[in-house]
Amino acid sequence: MKKYFRFEELGTNYRTEFVAGLTTFLAMAYILFVNPNTLALVGVENLPEGVTRIDQGAVFTATAIAGAIGSLFMGIIAKYPIALAPGIGLSAFFAYTVVLGYGIPWQTALSGVLVSGLIFVVLTLTGLREKIINAIPANLKLAVGVGIGFFIAFIGFQNAGIIVGDEATLVAIGDLTSPMVMLSIFGLVISIVLLSLNVKAGIFFGMLLTAILGMITGLISPPTGIDGIVGDVPSLAPTFGQAFGHFGDIFSMDMLVVILTFLFVDFFDTAGTLVAVATQAGLMKDNKLPRAGRALFADSTATVAGAIVGTSTTTSYIESSAGVGAGGRSGFTAVVTGGFFLLALFFSPLLSVITAEVTAPALIIVGVLMASSLKDIDWDQFEIAVPAFLTIFAMPLTYSIATGIALGFIFYPITMILKGRYKEINPIMYLLFVIFILYFIFLS
Repeated sequence: MKKYFRFEELGTNYRTEFVAGLTTFLAMAYILFVNPNTLALVGVENLPEGVTRIDQGAVFTATAIAGAIGSLFMGIIAKYPIALAPGIGLSAFFAYTVVLGYGIPWQTALSGVLVSGLIFVVLTLTGLREKIINAIPANLKLAVGVGIGFFIAFIGFQNAGIIVGDEATLVAIGDLTSPMVMLSIFGLVISIVLLSLNVKAGIFFGMLLTAILGMITGLISPPTGIDGIVGDVPSLAPTFGQAFGHFGDIFSMDMLVVILTFLFVDFFDTAGTLVAVATQAGLMKDNKLPRAGRALFADSTATVAGAIVGTSTTTSYIESSAGVGAGGRSGFTAVVTGGFFLLALFFSPLLSVITAEVTAPALIIVGVLMASSLKDIDWDQFEIAVPAFLTIFAMPLTYSIATGIALGFIFYPITMILKGRYKEINPIMYLLFVIFILYFIFLS
């Protein structure tokens, strides 16, 4: 095994890789509770007509399985210290835009995730993936990531009760003296403190401390005995295979945009994470990523597997950098993380303790981290600034990641042509321009 994972060449050992794998798991363990709460729309009272709520326990199991499969594939096939799990941004898009906004049943949304994963596999195997990624301007890629960060943070503030609806101003500050709001504020403050002190798993420990405070103050019902902490693995029956039964429902303009959004965001997340973590680990060769095809194949097949068991798009996690910071250099780090995801299957009873108010700070913090790319957008070029701004601004204000992407991709060719830079526009961008114009026509 040492030879397979090239321990000697990479200057690592079992102990270092195990600690790195555990560190990565703790840094991203919050998704085990945030994802089920998000997909099950916990805290949302009124669902669109004909739409049911996905089973929270099944999503917990699906999240752990998708994280385990993705991380094991990445570690064994691509041999990178990069872990995978359902992406928080795509989970929010799945729940709040597709299901809550469009009124599309979660079963059909899972079909969209499955189709996007299959397309990703085909594009990876045929080598077309790079052409498509290169067709999307770097500034728009950055804007999409920032916009998703703002959208996630907005949802976090809502779930915390810090921001509430208002008939006169659309949104307003909530009742900050409410006990549950104060609990979320405590969680946000403690998470900021931990991350400021460079605690690698600051988000996870912040959730843990918030839940403990909630139980001490009586705001959250504490688990009773060992059965309230460790229990049977929740059944996958409510979600397993549902994606296959709704293929016939994906042939609409709404679902086309949904599938494209799943695909694009997964592209950007994966490519950015792979390069960032590999660079940190010193694994880049001549500014290129060795075994990139294998890494992308692992990512895309994990999305397919996740959709089958019942969760949103699975993607590579930037939190893997925490494990690399702890010394992880080989795929064995990801294998260890995958093992911890399997172990986590037995801790589903904690879902009753990790409430929406407890997970809200995690959403806000992730939004802060994603917003860091703002500095890299070319704001001094007006033809770039307009589509980038519309992409970012529209996502939280329209409550739709897809709408933000659509506006950005429509205005980019327009501003570039008006500026005389039409030769820099890839033909694929014109095709996407037409698709998103049709999207708004059909949407209205």
